[in-house]
Amino acid sequence: MEETITEHTYIALKPKTNEPIIKGTRVAVRAVAELWLMGAQPEEIILNIPHITLAQVFDALSYYEDHKEKVDFFIKSNSIPEELRGTSLSR
Repeated sequence: MEETITEHTYIALKPKTNEPIIKGTRVAVRAVAELWLMGAQPEEIILNIPHITLAQVFDALSYYEDHKEKVDFFIKSNSIPEELRGTSLSR
């Protein structure tokens, strides 16, 4: 998979969608940002996503701050619709 390099050391863009991910993984920056927005500290994020490093978490959060509108678009695009939350489809 050919990734596009960004100005952030650990962040690349997925081909076709241009969604920012942690380079060399399938972890989207939005996943890190969503945990952080829910109140998780960076050290807690690596407990939830153990195959990434603390440096990668901080770079993902830095990328989020630099590109909030783009990442928020991916968060919204991948969220479960309100009417489906709490149903067996969202578990």
